[in-house]
Amino acid sequence: MRRIPSHRLVHHVVVWTVGLIWIVPFLGILMSALRPQSELVHGWWRLSPLTLSLENFARAWNHPTAPVGEGIRNSLFMVIPATILPLLVSSLAAYGLLRFHFPLRGPLSLLIVLLLAIPQQMVAVPLFRFLRDLGLINTYTGLILAHSAWALPWMTMFLRNYFATLPLEVEEAASIDGANSLQIFTRIVLPSSLPGLASAAALQLTWAWNDFFLALILIYDPAKLVATQRIPLLRGQYHIDWGVLTAASILTMAIPVLVFALLQRSYIRGLIGWTLK
Repeated sequence: MRRIPSHRLVHHVVVWTVGLIWIVPFLGILMSALRPQSELVHGWWRLSPLTLSLENFARAWNHPTAPVGEGIRNSLFMVIPATILPLLVSSLAAYGLLRFHFPLRGPLSLLIVLLLAIPQQMVAVPLFRFLRDLGLINTYTGLILAHSAWALPWMTMFLRNYFATLPLEVEEAASIDGANSLQIFTRIVLPSSLPGLASAAALQLTWAWNDFFLALILIYDPAKLVATQRIPLLRGQYHIDWGVLTAASILTMAIPVLVFALLQRSYIRGLIGWTLK
């Protein structure tokens, strides 16, 4: 019988232990969402009796106070443009910072890096006042612009690093053939950078979808609340229906999980691509 090396055994034990630590809380949420409240009184881990149903999901989706279904539709309406807009702008900015030489390019790059260190709470008041003066408070346009502006610094540096891995010779050959900078960017750079663009899009969509803070200070209309704003409203003043609350949490997390599942290969290639140069 073949012996397993001790270091591999330790590696497997550590990996499985970490995996169980991560999966047990999700199992608790899932079991709470699939079982009635009466079976959760003594703990979700007690499996007798065991009644599984999708009733909690239906109640969360059509909740009379804060329907999660409407919140998910609002979130989709917000995150799609909040992902596409900064992706387009940051890809242009990243290519310009990498390939073009102009005065103050170094200080501008440093400024972009410094912007990554600013917390949202620091700009909450000036952001609110700025959007209020523009008449964009309590509108999806204001929230989309806020998310887009917040994403531009990190997406610009992320894509700049990815573009740096692309062979410069291909762009030079296209330039000799008469292609201008815009044609090189749209016909060579972007098609070659799909994994990096997919990674940036997946990260931005997830962060915009999971955001609670910006939505909290910019959206007030009950009909416009996004999914993350509706989950706290499912709690009653004197009673918490944990089945509905956990079902709403699973419904809300389903979209980013689905995005990562669909873009998994491109996402991984995009994250590690610029580190392999």
